[in-house]
Amino acid sequence: MRFTIVRSGLGESNHDVDVCAVDPAGNELLSSGDPDRPMYYRSTVKPFQATVAIEAGADVPPEHLALMCASHSGWPEHLAIVGALLESVGLDEGALQTPPAWPLSKGAEDLQQRRGAASPRSIFHTCSGKHAGMLAACVAAGWPTVSYREPGHPLQTRILDLITEVTAIEARPPGVDGCGTPAARGTVRGLARGFSALTFDGRFVTVADAMSRFPALVADDERADVLLGRWWGGPVKAGAEGSIGLSRHGVGISAKARSGSGTAAVAAAVIAADRLGMVSDAMQDALAGVTEPVILGGGEPVGAMTIA
Repeated sequence: MRFTIVRSGLGESNHDVDVCAVDPAGNELLSSGDPDRPMYYRSTVKPFQATVAIEAGADVPPEHLALMCASHSGWPEHLAIVGALLESVGLDEGALQTPPAWPLSKGAEDLQQRRGAASPRSIFHTCSGKHAGMLAACVAAGWPTVSYREPGHPLQTRILDLITEVTAIEARPPGVDGCGTPAARGTVRGLARGFSALTFDGRFVTVADAMSRFPALVADDERADVLLGRWWGGPVKAGAEGSIGLSRHGVGISAKARSGSGTAAVAAAVIAADRLGMVSDAMQDALAGVTEPVILGGGEPVGAMTIA
């Protein structure tokens, strides 16, 4: 799919998006662009990282599990749950190896600064929930916590093995993700296969349920992927550089914007779901601003992002 940003009647930029949808047997239902183009999955595979943590012995309630799958925006509820997850296994923020950062949301950053935060913190990082879950897994399994980010660590080995299994694409050699953990590699087609498994393989039911029930914990109340998550009725997970995966009833849909535009990736995923008959009229109305977001000039609408 190709999207064009139109400002004041002029096509200002284009965003090509590779898209794929598959059924539980891995059969292609829809594709666009090049779904076999190599990519890093980035945060879209957090549900599988969380699954490995649970299978290693991390015992967490659904809200904590949602944060383990999250790219959160750093609001107080996000930080409170990350802190509670660490405390539940006898650790604190000092055990996190997320790079110190300000919250992803500018509003959340402003709030922390008004509350007296003077510098970035590891817990503010958008991936701190994932890291807290990894630490909980290490404590439960008796694995080292200091080296939990290393590719050869037992936790990371299991994660890469699982991602390879569910995507049917070798996840190695990994890159380095923005938070410092191994970044599994694959394709849009592989990601669609993985997300398909989330809602037909019983192994993933606990993770998929937590993500579906608490979309605002998986991200926040502002982003387009959260609006989609509220309406979708299944797991939705966006990742860096314009990637997203979603699933319902064993149908996995994934998209990757070559430009890195998250806006274009989410729009493509919704359009793909609509073409498969998985978007109701009410959902179409609610997500109109996601599929054709308004372009502002001086605070007023002057254009839109449209599909070419």
